[in-house]
Amino acid sequence: MSSSTVEPTLPPPDRAAPEPPPRDAHLARPPHHPPAGRRPWSRLADLAGLVDAHALVLLRATVGIVFVGFGVLKLFPSASPAEQLAVDAATKMTLGLVPETVLLLSLAALETAIGIGLIVGRRLLRPALVAFFLHMGGVFSTLVLLPDAMWQPHSPAPTMEGQYVVKNVVLVAVCLVVAANEWVRHPRPRRRTAG
Repeated sequence: MSSSTVEPTLPPPDRAAPEPPPRDAHLARPPHHPPAGRRPWSRLADLAGLVDAHALVLLRATVGIVFVGFGVLKLFPSASPAEQLAVDAATKMTLGLVPETVLLLSLAALETAIGIGLIVGRRLLRPALVAFFLHMGGVFSTLVLLPDAMWQPHSPAPTMEGQYVVKNVVLVAVCLVVAANEWVRHPRPRRRTAG
């Protein structure tokens, strides 16, 4: 009886044996592939489109919130850092004929009303914008009425209080954009003349 040994067969050299899966294969997350035609920054573009579509409402509401916040602060004694500055300027404008308490409450009511008008919009928007621009005229007049408080001595640089006033140019710019859009979108009808 002849014994023969059987040699194991090896795969052909051109085909490699498959590698076993890694031990933690069930824990590995599959790679994230965004859907075809959708780039990763498209969500940012969607957000930008949403902001663009509602830009004027966003501008109105944020300025309105600022005004309501500052107006309400003036209702509480010493809560607003601009309280004394506002009272001093208003006292000069009214030639000292109106008591400080009345001036402060009037400013608080005016700023709160402007803020509410900007937030609500609709029929309140135009009166709120008119009141806003008149109020800003008073605010910027402090740069002239109270020069010692607004400007550093021997320097054209504003003091901290002056900076508080000057930064309002941003609010003016925002409300100019809102006002321009409002008047272009809803122009007042012209009266017909008889004849």
